[in-house]
Amino acid sequence: MSWTKKQIKQHKQAAEALRKIIKKIVEFIKYNPETTDVAIRQFIKKRYKRYHLKSDKQKSIVAFGKSTAHVHYYAEKPRRLKKGDIIMIDIWARLEEIGAPFADITWMMYYGRKLPKQHVDAFRIVAQAREMAIKYLQSNLKNKTIPLGKEIDDAARNYLNDHGLAEKFLHSTGHSLGLVSPHGRRTRISRKGRQSLPLNIGYTIEPGIYFKNKFGVRSEIDFYIDENYKLIITTICQKQIIKIWKKS
Repeated sequence: MSWTKKQIKQHKQAAEALRKIIKKIVEFIKYNPETTDVAIRQFIKKRYKRYHLKSDKQKSIVAFGKSTAHVHYYAEKPRRLKKGDIIMIDIWARLEEIGAPFADITWMMYYGRKLPKQHVDAFRIVAQAREMAIKYLQSNLKNKTIPLGKEIDDAARNYLNDHGLAEKFLHSTGHSLGLVSPHGRRTRISRKGRQSLPLNIGYTIEPGIYFKNKFGVRSEIDFYIDENYKLIITTICQKQIIKIWKKS
């Protein structure tokens, strides 16, 4: 079944709350430069409560430096933030109300004075792969055609392949959003997604590239297709890595 109008509203409210949490994380890091990945994860958990959000049993992804090269990194022992660290924050939650759908976003940050060119270039390519998937969807929807999950995945994956980075893309381009987990059960936006995306169901688009023992970059947005075949993006599309540095 498709989401109801109420569920779409709930999803948008959760997405807006996650956006605010990202903003608060940036402030937290700026004024707590000695922080750790575990401390940020605890900060996120407290913010969930403040915004009346509920997550699942999985831990938020907070990764620094080389840890960002892991698709799903969960710190067990605290790692202190260091100057020159790239930061990946992947958070997901829903409203506490029964039947409310999840929102799920990933943002990239950097702690230091000047962003390294390798990070800038990697994020630019990932963001463009994200835009390729969006544009492919929009071009099909103009003709009231909804592409298969694999076709949307191809749009992002082929762009990365053109830049010699397809082998660094270690997961699917996106997934449906669920009610008990951020990962729903509808057809995925992946190489195995052989069904068209349903109307009025939330999805993610989240291409990423991962350089083993170096760093990784991912950008994740949420969207749904309404009954008029219009693509509704419910989260902000990150344009560039957020640089965090407090002048002494």
